[in-house]
Amino acid sequence: VKKGEQTLETLDEIAIGRGGAGLKTHRGDNITPFGNYRIGWVGERSSFRRFFGLTYPSVEDAEMALQKGIIDRLTYDRIVTAHQFHQIPPQNTPLGGQIGIHGLGHADARIHKTFDWTHGCIALTNTQIDHLSQLVDTGTVVKIK
Repeated sequence: VKKGEQTLETLDEIAIGRGGAGLKTHRGDNITPFGNYRIGWVGERSSFRRFFGLTYPSVEDAEMALQKGIIDRLTYDRIVTAHQFHQIPPQNTPLGGQIGIHGLGHADARIHKTFDWTHGCIALTNTQIDHLSQLVDTGTVVKIK
């Protein structure tokens, strides 16, 4: 977690998508997408304790998907328009959605420490997600690289 160039917090022992991190090309690929996003919404009553929803897909994700024929022009325009008006982009496109940062909830902490287990999200321990909630809010930039 950074504020400007200053590192405020480093979170170890995170889990990402079962498909690793990289270029996310479709719903269900279990890949955590590389890119620059914002926290678009906060779910305080998530089954994963807390959920910080990201503004995935980004305009860059949409441009790639349009060029590769993954999404049509209408879907592309909906994603771009949402970003232009600082809204949450559509979460039901062929690129997938509901990508975020969340805690474990009642999930097994041993699995969390051993495997990348999410469907594309970034998972933290419940203690980490509670601490993170004190540092971030909607609009916070999240860079996944």
